Amino acid sequence: MNSIIYSLSIIGSIVAGATFLPISLNGVEMRYLLHGLSVLALLVLVVGVIYKPTSSTVLLQGSGATFPLPQLMAWIKEFMREYPWVVVSYRGIGSGAGQSEFFSHVTDFCGSDPPLTHEQWVKLHGRVMQVPYLLGAVVVTYNLPGFHGTLNLSGRVLALIYLGRIAYWDDPRIQELNPGYRFPHKPIIVVYRADASGTQYIFTLFLHKAAPDLWPWSLVSKAPKYPVMSSPRARGGKGNPGVAQIIINTPYSIGFVEWGYAIEEHLPVAAIENPYGELVKPSLESIVLAARAAARHLPATPCGDFSRDLYYIVYAKEHGAYPLASWTHLVLWSSYQSRSKSRALALLLKWIAFKGYSVLVPGYAPPPKKVRLLLIEAANQLLRGGVCGG
Repeated sequence: MNSIIYSLSIIGSIVAGATFLPISLNGVEMRYLLHGLSVLALLVLVVGVIYKPTSSTVLLQGSGATFPLPQLMAWIKEFMREYPWVVVSYRGIGSGAGQSEFFSHVTDFCGSDPPLTHEQWVKLHGRVMQVPYLLGAVVVTYNLPGFHGTLNLSGRVLALIYLGRIAYWDDPRIQELNPGYRFPHKPIIVVYRADASGTQYIFTLFLHKAAPDLWPWSLVSKAPKYPVMSSPRARGGKGNPGVAQIIINTPYSIGFVEWGYAIEEHLPVAAIENPYGELVKPSLESIVLAARAAARHLPATPCGDFSRDLYYIVYAKEHGAYPLASWTHLVLWSSYQSRSKSRALALLLKWIAFKGYSVLVPGYAPPPKKVRLLLIEAANQLLRGGVCGG
């Protein structure tokens, strides 16, 4: 369903002048998960007055990461129902392309799984804001005929698989992690992303942190050259749909996709070993635990340098934390020439902080209180205008 929403958002943008109005997809409805907003009372004190429209319709255009696309589409639908004078567009074209459009002033905001690099932030300091506003996860999925439990894996084993050094399912290092099952002597078909993506960056960052002696920093990338790619056992798929279809159609294969996509496609998900040797599956609780540990390292203001925040949440040192949890970021200017755009963006950010996290698509989790307050501060900065500090 992600690919359908993605395609419709692009088509809608072209036909309607880069506007997207959420529609019913042939009777297929978004599924929502209600999750309580435990800090609502605190946020009410911080937010103050919610500004109401005093002029005609305002168009807000964004593009970028596909990682948060289902959640953003759900939020846009609810937000526009409540505030019909604001028309919000978002196209999932990838983090890099989204940043390019944003910095070229084609769009008003962008979504990016990785934050801006330190060099980008230094160049734009005072003029740009970032908020790691939503939590998700990358999951390892597989097609293992006859296996009906949960596959246990470690970062070292996954690194060896993607290096091409573990070639068969009955390798002793896999067997050791899964003592209750006897694996067949079948070649492992290794599936990777054939396109550049934030998902791929998160996966390779995890491999580096879990096994730095095996997976060097040079292989951490949105588009890495996996050593296993030279093997006839390797398959490349474009985007989550491409990777998933290869795995679904190929017995004895393994790969990685975004958690929300695995849920929608009913794909099996592996338990992954965290820094404490705990085998953890993705869940709201295990992802939030990773985020709480990482939140201690976040800047105190959306104007700050977030360039290392993925490093702290991926393979987070927290008991019970899922090691492939991740943020995804909103990137905005600290001020806009259009006062109406500033007010509309501020309203959207405050709406997310107040109400958005009570409407979560499966596969996503709410961020810690500190991040919600960053959204509020970003909204207040938009209303103040001018250069921001931090």
